[in-house]
Amino acid sequence: MTMINVPWSGPFSWPGFETENQQPPIPKVPGVYLWTFEWQGGYLVYAAGLTRQTVPKRLGRWKGDYMRGKCNVLDTEKAQNAIRVEIWHGWGYARAHPEECQNRIREIREAARKQLGAFRIFVIEIGKEPRILERLEAAIMGYIYQSAQPLCDIPDEGMFLAPRWKTESPIQVKNNCIVCLHGLPNILEI
Repeated sequence: MTMINVPWSGPFSWPGFETENQQPPIPKVPGVYLWTFEWQGGYLVYAAGLTRQTVPKRLGRWKGDYMRGKCNVLDTEKAQNAIRVEIWHGWGYARAHPEECQNRIREIREAARKQLGAFRIFVIEIGKEPRILERLEAAIMGYIYQSAQPLCDIPDEGMFLAPRWKTESPIQVKNNCIVCLHGLPNILEI
């Protein structure tokens, strides 16, 4: 079985919040990224994502979605204590309730800014080969969804994920990070 060594770097700031949270900016690389909250001397994974562009550019698009109420927004203090409490449920709810979104947009934006400022981002530059990126993202989220509480409670569910196809050979990924990433195993099969 093929083995890939994955060196996670971070924590980094969400773009535009570096001065506010005293974290360094994200390197301008493509790859897989993790959104995390500080928790118990490490970082609790909220979401994994991928981009063939650069991570800061991709997160810039996410910021726009957050500010328009298109994303779930959590109570940041609760999330940093591994408790999921939604302030706003984006996605389909926001589309189905545009008037409520518009009436609450200031509250949503304030909470979203707080959440984005609290996120600590980790990245790996693993190239641009789509299937490796997709498989890694899917394996990380799949592992977290199957984890014990509270690890499985924090992430959003319903992500479009593309795990390994039956026709693809398994690959083992060895995750390396100098800090604790709660919810990310040392070895992960993708």
